[in-house]
Amino acid sequence: QVQLVESGGGLVQAGGSLRLSCAASGRTFGTSAMGWFRQAPGKERAFVAAISWSGTTTRYSDLVKGRFTISRDNAKNTVYLQMNSLNVEDTAIYFCVAGPSIGVFINWGQGTQVTVSS
Repeated sequence: QVQLVESGGGLVQAGGSLRLSCAASGRTFGTSAMGWFRQAPGKERAFVAAISWSGTTTRYSDLVKGRFTISRDNAKNTVYLQMNSLNVEDTAIYFCVAGPSIGVFINWGQGTQVTVSS
């Protein structure tokens, strides 16, 4: 079991950047795939990015590819989401997730709000 706490959300102007962090606790972090989902107002949760336990494999939604970068530091039990060139459509609650492999996420954080103003 992995417990997840997100931070780094906030208000940013379009074109700006934010870096989200997800601090994880639990014995299995080092062997867990990690990822980020988001939920915009009135919409369902959607996949954003994921990274394998080793960090060697990453996956991105087409909507964020080239603008967002996921990374992890297993020594710090932390996963990051660097978000550049933000636009208003990126406004959402961002959730950190963990699981046994990319695409199989069973643990969710509480979420952090990202708001992009025009």
